[in-house]
Amino acid sequence: MGSMSQESVLKLQVATREKIRTFNCLRARELQPGEFWDVVVVTAVDESQREAYELQLREKVDRRELPLGLHYEVFSDPPGSKIGNGGSTLYALQQLEDIYGKALCRMRVILIHAGGLSQRLPSASALGKIFTAVPLGDPLYQMLELKLALYVDFPSHMKPGVLVTCADDIELYSTGDDESVRFDKPGFTALAHPSSLSIGTTHGVFVLDSNEESTDSEMENVSCLRFLHKPSIDEMRDGGAVRKRPSGCSSLSDTEFVYTDSTYYVDFDTAKSLLGLLKELGPLDCEVDAYGDFLQALGPRATIDYTSNTANVTKEESSLVEVRQKIFHLLKGTPLNVVLLNNSKFYHIGTTSEYLFHLAEDAALRSELGLLSSAFSVDANESSGCCVMYSVLDPGCSVGAGSVVEFSRLGAGASVGRGSIVSSCWVSAGLSVPEGVFMHSLCVNYKQQTRFVTVVFGIEDNLKRRVEAPAYMEELKLFGFSLPECLSRWGLKKELLRFSGDASGCSLWNTCLFPVCPDQRSSFSLSLEMLQAALSGSTFAVPKDTPLMSMQESLKWKNLEEMLKFRKGLHEDITQRKPGSQS
Repeated sequence: MGSMSQESVLKLQVATREKIRTFNCLRARELQPGEFWDVVVVTAVDESQREAYELQLREKVDRRELPLGLHYEVFSDPPGSKIGNGGSTLYALQQLEDIYGKALCRMRVILIHAGGLSQRLPSASALGKIFTAVPLGDPLYQMLELKLALYVDFPSHMKPGVLVTCADDIELYSTGDDESVRFDKPGFTALAHPSSLSIGTTHGVFVLDSNEESTDSEMENVSCLRFLHKPSIDEMRDGGAVRKRPSGCSSLSDTEFVYTDSTYYVDFDTAKSLLGLLKELGPLDCEVDAYGDFLQALGPRATIDYTSNTANVTKEESSLVEVRQKIFHLLKGTPLNVVLLNNSKFYHIGTTSEYLFHLAEDAALRSELGLLSSAFSVDANESSGCCVMYSVLDPGCSVGAGSVVEFSRLGAGASVGRGSIVSSCWVSAGLSVPEGVFMHSLCVNYKQQTRFVTVVFGIEDNLKRRVEAPAYMEELKLFGFSLPECLSRWGLKKELLRFSGDASGCSLWNTCLFPVCPDQRSSFSLSLEMLQAALSGSTFAVPKDTPLMSMQESLKWKNLEEMLKFRKGLHEDITQRKPGSQS
């Protein structure tokens, strides 16, 4: 964000490294009640995702990668319509009450929203964004550890209640020497970050009491008059949300800024009233936003107008307005306290381009977190400007600048072009992956047999873009070419192309393009040949009678145990071959 002063940058770096050090001391330790969170909750979108998350959490606890002696829970949304992260929050509170009963009123809970298909970062679709690897720590961090590390100081300054956060963003902050972020007030307490007005349009924005004069301190506790959800710049100005920058401690170059939202805390009594709300609403059939629909009801200046504004809703359900009004009446008058983190940064890692930028290129985040170019890998090739995690690269491999390779094996002399993602792949010797592409192998159960599919997309491809029917498929772009162009290069007839799932439209997500192969290496090679033909304009005939699957289908039929087994094999290999290991 703009240009922070050297001093602010240094404070942020020191504070962040300190949190990571503190958390590293908690990993693998059997903790006493009160030392850390009592419960860590991860939400999942459905039963299959819940099973995947539980399996991975169990393995992480068995490998002693997490603090021990506390409860880890995974809660899935009920089957049926999408209910949004607000709906997930309500159901998670319900499940916590079912499990812990009266004891809940003494517990400190972190609730991480991790449900979803991750269509904008498909390497996280099968195993989940919260289990995305981060090039840090030994054993290697995943987003889960990073979230727990960055919030490591919260539990000890918090009354019983729930901290609500998302799996794909991180907040770095520093406070004054003897200060800490405290969550000890009734109602909601939200963290706020100074941001440019344009960032404000895609976030929540706080309208603060202007009488409380801004100081130069790194952290301030203030009360909030009103919360605006994804407001336009005019709405920010009219609402009184725009602030003038004091000289000194700030992470912005602009003279004007707003305070935007990230994570928030709800005290136990407020959580209990939210539970009452779920009982009153009955089964949800609309998407409730844990930010927009809860926070807009708070503060003395909140009005009911937002309940009928459905601009930001993916599917407009008739019941939504009614549900929002009930939430508004229930929460109205509940205090909204805000912790202004004047020296803080907010990072979102939810798309392929954000992921590549933050892990391989972003010098600021690298120095703040101490990210490595090569983490838990056998990689003699010391390429710089890229990120290699949990992988085995044989001699003579090269990885282009701005690329990420994770959970993969690369044979001798294999290469990866610039700005590409290679995830969970087995790349045979000598193969070269072009620049700007995404390649990811999944293990699937196909007709009672274990098979492999390697999906490949351009980094900039939009997997969510839908057209009404196959007749409009030329509007779908793959590697920058229209879908029919690619099909003709692969000798596939467009009349025979299958789109998986419910017939509510066609997108790259549900286009059945990717060959189903007997083993991981041939799966990668075959998809790579298709990619190279498409890019060079040559032709490559997909072998006759090869079944083709979409990304959507691969997830539906994924064989998670087999994918984790491949990782275990990598783990053993790397541990044995790492310098200094007892082999």
